[in-house]
Amino acid sequence: MPLEMLQGRRIAVLMGGESGEREVSLRSGAGVLAALRRQGFDAVDIDPGPNLAAQLQEAGAEVVLNVLHGGAGENGAIQGVLEVAGYPYTGSGVLASALTMDKIQSKRIFQVMGIPTPPHVHADGGRSATEHARQAIKSFGLPAVVKPRSEGSSLGVSIPKTEAQLVQAVSDLMERYGECIIDRYIDGTEITVGIVGAGEKTRALPVLELVPKREFYDYEAKYTKGMTELIAPARISEEHTRESQALALRAHHALGCVGPTRVDMHLDTGGNCWVHEINSMPGMTETSDLPHAAEAEGVSYDELVLQILETAAIRM
Repeated sequence: MPLEMLQGRRIAVLMGGESGEREVSLRSGAGVLAALRRQGFDAVDIDPGPNLAAQLQEAGAEVVLNVLHGGAGENGAIQGVLEVAGYPYTGSGVLASALTMDKIQSKRIFQVMGIPTPPHVHADGGRSATEHARQAIKSFGLPAVVKPRSEGSSLGVSIPKTEAQLVQAVSDLMERYGECIIDRYIDGTEITVGIVGAGEKTRALPVLELVPKREFYDYEAKYTKGMTELIAPARISEEHTRESQALALRAHHALGCVGPTRVDMHLDTGGNCWVHEINSMPGMTETSDLPHAAEAEGVSYDELVLQILETAAIRM
């Protein structure tokens, strides 16, 4: 029934934007746009400018499928514009989008909700990079993971192994962003769990194991074909599979998300599962995790796009 409500309506695919993930968004959007048109939908692409509401009105849009990565498209800002303008849109709402983009607030909620997440140090302007680095080393040692508070696609992420490297990494990110987060490094199997659907249709996709050919799953490893081996289902036990899927769903619901999301996790060498963060607009490129996990479940790219589009119906 929800998809029937969307038939015959003009779908605007938001793609591009002005974040550091612009090129990836354009690739994701091109794939989604083609999938909609293959399936008979009246779909147009829109690269958001300063007056998105006017762009949507001029294009005759009636429903929005958001494929923006990072920045205003993923932090709740554009979701707020769509709410005010009255356009039904896909994916997470204003608050959930803002929370998933903010790694500090996400972790605070995970901690309150009893969702295991690596211990961290919030490096802000109140103290020097050296003081933050030494606090992290005292709390959980080295190596550590340093990343911006609010960026996606692993932009700005590094794994310092010495105190000097950690101080430099923290200093660089504080200078660039004003603050950053230092996480305890988790040694083990890197996994991610895609979540699709809304309401009673919300479900976890097969667990995806990530085996990057670089030191970790960074921007290049994510978006360069052949740089990461994506294994679905992951080579973990049935028990760990069930646990990680259940934990991913708990994290998804804890932040109030609507599919699609991707929950990034690690299974450590002791068999413990840790949640790092949630991506509220996973990539939809030919190398992206979400389509790969869906394929392992027997869901084609085109069908996945329809399942994402269907979430817009909850706002009609």
